[in-house]
Amino acid sequence: MSSSDMFDALQALAAEKGISVDTLMAALADALESAYKRMPEAYEYAWVTIDPGTFDIRVFAQELDEIEGTPIGDEFDVTPEDFGRIAAQTARQVMTQRIREAERELKYEEYAGREGDIVTGIVQQNDSRYTLLDLGRVEALLPQAEQVPHERPENNARLKAYIVEVRKTAKGPQIVVSRTHPGLILELFKLEVPEIADGIVEIKACAREPGHRTKMAVASNQPNVDPVGACVGARGSRVRQVVTELRGEKIDIVAYSDDHFEFVAKALQPARVKEVRIDEMSGTAMVIVPDHQLSLAIGKEGQNARLAGRLTGWAIDIKSETQLAEAEAAYAEQDWAEGEWVVDEETGEQVWQPAEGGPAVSATEYMETPAPEDDADATADDASAEITADDVAESEADPEADPGEAGSSEPDDSAEGEGTQPLDPAPDLAEAAAEAAGDGARMDVDTDPAERLEDAPAPAEDVAVTGDAPQDDAGATEGETT
Repeated sequence: MSSSDMFDALQALAAEKGISVDTLMAALADALESAYKRMPEAYEYAWVTIDPGTFDIRVFAQELDEIEGTPIGDEFDVTPEDFGRIAAQTARQVMTQRIREAERELKYEEYAGREGDIVTGIVQQNDSRYTLLDLGRVEALLPQAEQVPHERPENNARLKAYIVEVRKTAKGPQIVVSRTHPGLILELFKLEVPEIADGIVEIKACAREPGHRTKMAVASNQPNVDPVGACVGARGSRVRQVVTELRGEKIDIVAYSDDHFEFVAKALQPARVKEVRIDEMSGTAMVIVPDHQLSLAIGKEGQNARLAGRLTGWAIDIKSETQLAEAEAAYAEQDWAEGEWVVDEETGEQVWQPAEGGPAVSATEYMETPAPEDDADATADDASAEITADDVAESEADPEADPGEAGSSEPDDSAEGEGTQPLDPAPDLAEAAAEAAGDGARMDVDTDPAERLEDAPAPAEDVAVTGDAPQDDAGATEGETT
């Protein structure tokens, strides 16, 4: 084969494989170099050059230093007259391998920068682990985790997917695609809505539960363009194409707003919102809706509220008007400490400053402070403690007294005589009366003390009872009794 014929063959091969002629010539040079080194008496350090103009193939070599192994001396031409059959077979194998490597590299470069794009493929194989899509020159892998639940594509069916990763492997590029990524929604709307492709309408946020529902917030860069209407299309023609591609997944399109209150209210559509309260410190948004709109705002299994929270970035808490009124009433009935939490300038910690004044209290001391007891409970406890103390004192003073007479209000008829010894007036008066009568009569000790006092005669003059005596019915007064 002449040089011109070989050059024409390389050009035809390059056009068939989609590889440049320079790449094929470099692969041919490597193949001829490998074939030359397999020949007997071939130089160890040799290389092949190909003239692009004349397609002249030459082999050059250099001597190697025996100690250091580096090339020394001048290069010289060692081109053989005929490579032979074995050399030609080796060149063919090397050439085929180099062409395959060039094809793999070309395929990888074609998809390496396309992460985030949408591709259309034909379903080739479908099982429980993954689905293979034929993209033409390469195949894409759709893992089970990236498939929509309960979606089973049929063989030879066309399917659009979102490229999430392009891997470089020894067998060529491996393209991983997804059907659940929110970017699939954005790319599908770019295909159906020219305003989005041109940048007039912008998709600000998107929240999706694959196979069920999607919420999308859009905004317009031109005041005379309605972003929601542009995405919906005439009689819903544009959004209907996207829903069909997603196998019936519902899509809610709302207008984006920089006002957080308005954006949260719109994100909960189709429910009507009465009021929105946002706490920026905790990142929560309390939404008040009418009673008949509560279930619609929450959605099936909380789906509407969950998607709205992911769309807006706020933790949404939905309450009806009745629930809010009950919560405010319960809040008003509670007793709260008056004061405020302030930052201590010296320590930088938060301390509780009472409203009535006084020193500030740290958070630890505030939590350890016992709660005040209820006044009614305290009064009941004090009364119980007082009654118990009186009962104990009276039982100690008269151990033989009837328990049913405990706490009696009748005064004790007791007095102190000489030597400060307590006297029992009832037995002494009975003995004095018996001696005065001289009949040796005895009084029954079981007689009631009041009856014994009434029946007993007056004591002798030399018997004096001192001390404080209670006033009786006969008109006795405090002092001496004769």
